[in-house]
Amino acid sequence: MTAPTGGRTFYRLRAPGTDGAASTAVSVRVDPARPDAYPVYLAVGGGRRRMSLTPDEAWALWRCLSEAVASLGEPPEHIRTRVAPARR
Repeated sequence: MTAPTGGRTFYRLRAPGTDGAASTAVSVRVDPARPDAYPVYLAVGGGRRRMSLTPDEAWALWRCLSEAVASLGEPPEHIRTRVAPARR
């Protein structure tokens, strides 16, 4: 777990494409200094799959996704990596 740093932090990973398609970027921005109730921002790919989340919503999403994805079997190799926080 990463300690809060007082600024925006980004977490990024790429998912391999299907059927020869380009890979998909998945990124999360955490900004505890935001003036609204949505410090977590989730983006999947370059299209419209974007979502601002409250901390409680983000935790609920994490819990549901972890259970749902675990039901699909063992994690693929590309996911077995450390996701390091970045400042930008």
